[in-house]
Amino acid sequence: MSDTQKTFYITTPIYYVNDAPHIGHSYTTILADVLTRFHKLAGEDTFFLTGTDEHGQKVQQAADKAGVSPKEHCDVYAKRFQDAWRDLNIGFDKFIRTTDPEHIAYVQGIFQQLWDRGQIYEKEYEGWYSVGEERFFTEKELVNGMDPISGRPVEKVREKNYFFKMSAYQDWLLKYIEEKPDFILPDFRRNEVLGFLRQPLNDLCVSRPKSRLAWGITLPFATDYVAYVWVDALFNYRSAVDGKVFSGGAPVWPADYHLLGKDILTTHAVYWTTMLKALDMPQPKHILAHGWWMFDNARMSKTTGNVVNPMSMKEKYGVDVFRYFLIREMVVGQDASFSEEALVQRMNSDLANDVGNGLSRILKLAATGLESRLTPVASVGEEAAALRKAAGEAVAGALEKVKALKLSFAIEDTLQLIRAVNRYLEVKAPWKLAKEGEAGKGKLNTVLYHAAEALRIGFSLLHPVMPSKMGEALAALGVEYSGVLGAEPSITSLQWGKFGFSRPLGQGVNLFPRVENISGHAAGKSKAGGTLTDGAAPSAPVDPFSLVHLKVARIENVEDHPNADSLYVLQLRIGEEARTVCAGLKKHVGKEALLGQDVVMVYNLKPANLRGVESRGMILAAESEGGKVLPVSPEGAASGDDVKATDTPFAPKADLTLKEFEKSPLTVKSGLVCYRDRPLQSPRGPIRAQAADGTAVR
Repeated sequence: MSDTQKTFYITTPIYYVNDAPHIGHSYTTILADVLTRFHKLAGEDTFFLTGTDEHGQKVQQAADKAGVSPKEHCDVYAKRFQDAWRDLNIGFDKFIRTTDPEHIAYVQGIFQQLWDRGQIYEKEYEGWYSVGEERFFTEKELVNGMDPISGRPVEKVREKNYFFKMSAYQDWLLKYIEEKPDFILPDFRRNEVLGFLRQPLNDLCVSRPKSRLAWGITLPFATDYVAYVWVDALFNYRSAVDGKVFSGGAPVWPADYHLLGKDILTTHAVYWTTMLKALDMPQPKHILAHGWWMFDNARMSKTTGNVVNPMSMKEKYGVDVFRYFLIREMVVGQDASFSEEALVQRMNSDLANDVGNGLSRILKLAATGLESRLTPVASVGEEAAALRKAAGEAVAGALEKVKALKLSFAIEDTLQLIRAVNRYLEVKAPWKLAKEGEAGKGKLNTVLYHAAEALRIGFSLLHPVMPSKMGEALAALGVEYSGVLGAEPSITSLQWGKFGFSRPLGQGVNLFPRVENISGHAAGKSKAGGTLTDGAAPSAPVDPFSLVHLKVARIENVEDHPNADSLYVLQLRIGEEARTVCAGLKKHVGKEALLGQDVVMVYNLKPANLRGVESRGMILAAESEGGKVLPVSPEGAASGDDVKATDTPFAPKADLTLKEFEKSPLTVKSGLVCYRDRPLQSPRGPIRAQAADGTAVR
């Protein structure tokens, strides 16, 4: 392999064949797909593995209950996962099934190696066994006498089994993880594993007697036993790429990233790593444990019945909108909250307002004044040069953030470029040039060419997240990659001026139609997010403040507004998200006093163009007794925290209007910001204002 050739191998967990794909499965697999596409866009040779875990007691019991063989049961569920991933436009390179003959032979070979090396021994064991988790627990590990993971009953089992000498590798693994701080991500998950390893580590039971469980891989040295399902499952990452090399000749193993939910971190960080060490096999480069999707502050799970069906979201809003929301909304490693209202808000604000609006403007103006054709322009004016610079910064920033797994930030960098295109069009006012007829054609072409070129690069950066829609957008711009209209971009696609708009531009393209009322569009919800029954109206009037979404934000930069003497342009950080907001504070407080300050913003306010700068939100402020207008204080809160009114429903509306916000006035009472005598609170404390009682907060 050449020194410059980079490679990327990523895996998802293999999913157990006892359920239809849900949002947890979908997020992990979409995340792997997006990362793969980004690395491919950056010019790397990639391999993406996913699949299904098909052995074990639960599969055997489910098959017996259905009156079919375990293999027939697995065939049905494996196809459901394969179909789901195709429907979600997931481009895996291999879908492995642990019932594949090649995998079975590989696992048997691994067991034989461990046996021959003296790493497996036989003994009689008594412990608490959980069928749900298919593993033993010690008395201390049980919670109220139940399985500590699923909360289900356990049974006392005494039997002869085979054990892997996992405890022999405890000190090695502790040192390995301590010396490689990015081996387990994020940091707090690494610390959890280190804490686990500082307790006595037991050996691992790696077999099950066929008298109790027949559906598994037979051990080569003990034919009355089958492999413990976790050992069988973990070695899929190796068996799937055994002997495989990338195009440049480098072996595919080791994996760059194992993606997994935080609930299966121990099996990957401890079981898997110690077995690899015992076999003298290279370790994966990174193990990344992501968070859970929450609904009403509870983890989505089949047990609680609050699982979101990804296919229903796909049908309502489209595959790419669903993919976009999952990648945009969850900070990799953290838990995230799901709601259809939040999805619609993202769709309207990011996709309809920013992405779709930019394309629509160019297509309409090109159709009006240029017969839907653009000609490349060599000369670059001041504004176009700034746009070109913004494109370069967006490419560098987005790819760097993807490398650091900050996908939400990478998307924000790209959206900043697309918003810069919209600002450029506001400044250049090409609609005026279109009215000049032949006299304005040259100037109109120049303006639209630069805007379209910046959008082309922005759409190429968004392609890994929304491959279908961005392919459609690139085709609408008449862009050919590798001779194919709207094809998948490559690293050269991210360079300015490398591709002309060789075909006529599209007409009447509406990438992301706005959703104004999600009742009817998203069954079961009213416009305000209230639950409806059989299409009936809510039984009680909606509290206007329930529509408002307030969040804590940190001011990271303050600039003077270029066209308004009273306004600042603030760069805000809301958790992992960045936003631009205009604020009329210039006459009241200096830049230095604002920089680094935490404030409360109206997060779901409809974006507004304020004299050429798009403002995406509003800062809450009150007039002090000295006559100064100052932001209210979310003392002790963290950037990204939600702010709510005590005992008030919370059902934020996408793109809240200013008039709607003003229907729920806020005032100061005893130094606290209140709505109808109900104090505003973050999870860490009240919201305060330096103002007299009765002062309006707006």
